[in-house]
Amino acid sequence: MAATAVKRFGRGLWPMLLLFALLLVSLSFMSDATHNSERFGRMYSWLLLTNAAGLLILLGLIGRNLYWLIRQVRAGAPGARLTSRMVWMFVILAVAPVSVVYYFSLQFLQRGIDTWFDVEIENSLESALELSQSAFDVRMRDRLRTTEQLAGELTEVPSPLAPLSLFDLRVRSGAVELTLLSHNGRIIASSGLESTSIVPDRPGDAVLLQLRRGASYVGLDPSGDGGLHIRAVVPVPLATPTSEQRILQALYPIPERLSTQADEVQAAYARYRELAYLRKPLKYSYTLTLSVVLVLSLLSAVWAGFYAARKLVAPIRNIAEGTRAVADGDYSRRLPSTSDDELGFLVRSFNMMTRRLAMARDHARRSQLEVEGQRTYLETLLGSLSSGVISLSPDQRIRTVNTAAETILGIPLKRSAGEPLQALVTAHPFLEPLQEAIERHREASGGPHWTDQLSLFGPNGRQVLICRGARLPGDGVRPGGQVLVLDDVTALIQAQRDAAWGEVARRLAHEIKNPLTPIQLSAERLRRKYLPGMEASEGEVLDRATHTIIHQVESMKEMVNAFSDYARAPQLELRPLALNELVAEIAELYRGMHPNVELELALDPDAPWIEADPNRLRQLLHNLIKNAHEAIGTEQPGQIRLETRCRVEDDTPYADLWVCDNGPGFRAEVSEQLFEPYVTTKTKGTGLGLAIVKKIVEEHGGQLQAGNRDDGGAYVRVQLRQVPRPQATA
Repeated sequence: MAATAVKRFGRGLWPMLLLFALLLVSLSFMSDATHNSERFGRMYSWLLLTNAAGLLILLGLIGRNLYWLIRQVRAGAPGARLTSRMVWMFVILAVAPVSVVYYFSLQFLQRGIDTWFDVEIENSLESALELSQSAFDVRMRDRLRTTEQLAGELTEVPSPLAPLSLFDLRVRSGAVELTLLSHNGRIIASSGLESTSIVPDRPGDAVLLQLRRGASYVGLDPSGDGGLHIRAVVPVPLATPTSEQRILQALYPIPERLSTQADEVQAAYARYRELAYLRKPLKYSYTLTLSVVLVLSLLSAVWAGFYAARKLVAPIRNIAEGTRAVADGDYSRRLPSTSDDELGFLVRSFNMMTRRLAMARDHARRSQLEVEGQRTYLETLLGSLSSGVISLSPDQRIRTVNTAAETILGIPLKRSAGEPLQALVTAHPFLEPLQEAIERHREASGGPHWTDQLSLFGPNGRQVLICRGARLPGDGVRPGGQVLVLDDVTALIQAQRDAAWGEVARRLAHEIKNPLTPIQLSAERLRRKYLPGMEASEGEVLDRATHTIIHQVESMKEMVNAFSDYARAPQLELRPLALNELVAEIAELYRGMHPNVELELALDPDAPWIEADPNRLRQLLHNLIKNAHEAIGTEQPGQIRLETRCRVEDDTPYADLWVCDNGPGFRAEVSEQLFEPYVTTKTKGTGLGLAIVKKIVEEHGGQLQAGNRDDGGAYVRVQLRQVPRPQATA
């Protein structure tokens, strides 16, 4: 509480004004004390201590304000630097003129005091005093002679008749009072001008003693009315040697004007001597008083600077704090307005601005909630679509992507939100046809909607996509972006093709297989019936012809059987199967088939298990290994690698079967149609091997991928889902 009281006292206006008033009163008393030597010695020290205490209090309060200001500046408080600049400005504006005034005032004061004690002034005062004393001396000597003459006239007058003579002598001499005294001071007779004086004024013992010694007395004595009169006391001459010694005292008035002038000269001279005595202390006291006034003025200016700066900067500091609060998102801040000037107008404008900002923020929040609701609804709607949706900005940056688009393209598109489409295409080159279609339709002058069929070869293999695009409306200045809708029709087209080829295969098998057996039987009968009885040359022709017929019929049967396998609906017998054991079993059948072809196994030690039809998988492996042998040929050394791998993708375990060779690989012109029926690059191939492999993989719910290796040759990857290892039965 004491600290709070001191803080309020140091910053309050009225307490400080009271302190200033007390200091001014004390300074006034100090100034008055210098004019009186008695009061100077008695009061000056206490007044000096009082002023010193007041200045120390003021200095302490200013020091506290300065400490507070330094802390505020170091802390970076709003308005602290402006307050410090204003305080320094007040101090500089106060110090310069006050210092100049102090310097010249001190000079004038020193010279003025020195001029008070000029030698000529002192001589003049002494001369005036001597002149007044000389005037009194002349008058007193004259009155003394007059009194001596009067005493001579009383020589022959006896004491009983003295009162009558004294009256005449007083009137004639102009004396105020005449008194005849005995030698011991007893009043014999008296005559006075004032009737109120009953007892005449007797001379003092010292005067009587002087007369006994034979000397007369004359001097100035105060009168009853506050003025002065001349007292002359002389002995009366003796008529006879035996006569009694008598004394005559005369009181003569002094003119009031002469008395007043003499008093003034005397007082002036006494005052001058007093000031001369206080000359050095007076200089010191005036200098000290002026210095105290200077310090008080400077400290008052500094405190006024602090007070005015706080008052002027307070609204600015409040605005700075309010601005910082607004910058931090607090629009509820309201500043107090205590004036009607420009700063008050600024504060009121700030409050109006914050109210409007708060209203705008609330409106923006409501709008944002509505937009978020619509966005959530749109994202939910897009997320539930099976079609992929991609929206692009006018500068071809990816804005929104749904999950279906990532699934269709097989890449994490949502991570690329905000990036240019070109960067995505650079990272995934298989998307170049999509970018080309977008650019082609952007530059075209057609309508806002377009449709295109694209063929991509990406992580999901070869895909056929139906891409529908639409231009978004712009803002009138810039064109809008685009929205793309992707549909994967690969399975649909493949199903249509499979259905068509299946129908073709069934018809071919039906139309071709029926006459093949009679043809083969007829050729064999011809051989058995006619070949033994023919000559060698004719028999050779018949043998070659019938052998060709039989061989071609066998080839036709194989082709018809392949057609039947391709067209036959799957009748799978699924059961848990150790993939490594099946691969090793099939590999043993082909070891040594071609001496120049090396068959290598690289089986995963985790021994993946799958759920499959063993016969269909054997057919798959036979087709793949056979294709690899045929691709390598028998003329040059080759290598076939069978590999199994276990992996986990999206928390789902998969088993991969890789069949790789170092043959010539797939030709570029058929790389996108490898798994379609009747697509082959071999002279004696039927084009159904990989088609049947693809069908078997699809029957097992797997995925198939084929391509060329970087170091030469081709690869085929079969992806099947793993199943847990079955429990051993007792």
